[in-house]
Amino acid sequence: MRTLEIFTGTGGLAKGLEMAGLEHATFVEFNRYACLSLGKNFGDKHVYFGDIKDFDLSSVGNVDVVAGGPPCQPFSLGGKHKANHDNRDMFPYAIRSIEALRPKTFVFENVKGLLRSSFSDYFEYIILRLSYPSNKIKKNEEWQEHLLSLRIIHDKKKVEPEYIVKYKLLNAADYGIPQTRERVFIVGFRSDLKVDYTFPKQTHSEDRLLWDMFVTNEYQKRHNLKVPQRNTATLHTRKQIDYIEQKYSMFEPECKPWQTIRDTLWDVPDPRENHGIWDHIFRDGARTYPGHTGSAFDWPAKTIKAGGHGVPGGENMIAYDNGTVRYLTVFEAKRIQTFPDDFIIIGAWGEAMRQIGNAVPVVLGKIIGKSLINELTVFNNALRLAG
Repeated sequence: MRTLEIFTGTGGLAKGLEMAGLEHATFVEFNRYACLSLGKNFGDKHVYFGDIKDFDLSSVGNVDVVAGGPPCQPFSLGGKHKANHDNRDMFPYAIRSIEALRPKTFVFENVKGLLRSSFSDYFEYIILRLSYPSNKIKKNEEWQEHLLSLRIIHDKKKVEPEYIVKYKLLNAADYGIPQTRERVFIVGFRSDLKVDYTFPKQTHSEDRLLWDMFVTNEYQKRHNLKVPQRNTATLHTRKQIDYIEQKYSMFEPECKPWQTIRDTLWDVPDPRENHGIWDHIFRDGARTYPGHTGSAFDWPAKTIKAGGHGVPGGENMIAYDNGTVRYLTVFEAKRIQTFPDDFIIIGAWGEAMRQIGNAVPVVLGKIIGKSLINELTVFNNALRLAG
């Protein structure tokens, strides 16, 4: 099964889909450093370096999947905006790719803020556009006007949707990624496939991590740590412990525990030691201040991301129990985003962290990819039996 990657970034989702079993046709990406990273990891011949507005979709051929993270620039809904002509918003180009290529399925990832109530109309507009990609906005039509016409078509069932679109806010930590990262995933299947898609079930939980830490002490045993006293936990955590003891009683939570930074970096040497890992370089200057406190070593990392002006912020630091902090190395950030250790990120530390922070965690991409492949395999098998 072939996939077109648009707004690819450094390739977190792409790598996950590849690990799930998909074959890449082309990667479309505008950032030079991200393209260099893509070339190193997937081969230059697959990479289109340039604006998606200039990309010839007909050059791709048949693809089963379109995937990516189209930027959706938030803007005030109070004024007049022509969404289809707003250069800051790339969703219209994602929709154009769906209309032109008619893939069996698509998956797009975006920030949690897209679900804010202040953007609810525009988010609904995105979902309806993806459901009816052939219903184009007119030349001088405002997106609000187009939304009204799409609502009428959809609510009155005047036209069958071209795609059945589902969306869900997923926390990467709930799927075994050592990071509390919430992102919106939008998945659509072509309506003629008759797929009733459901997102993958949660496999890991905060409850189980607290259970392992404070009820059974399995976490401490696993890492050969001193068993903490309950009174050392914060008031918030003590309330959570009381809650899960009452909720589960003698029966442990079914999910696996959330993965912590310690869980994922336990075998990684201190970056100040001699280790021979080329992208595991210590960076001096880490410090804490309000709003810039780092990620606790015995908890999933905060969402890795680039801060203002491309400078990574406090969420890209490790905070140890003794009060010290230090910046994550590129190698450690890759681990937390579940990239393979040998995945190459091109660029200085700030640029590399920007690429890593903008990526979909690879393992989450793989999980989503397998769920898409499973649905397409069922359809293909049914087609063979019918034939």
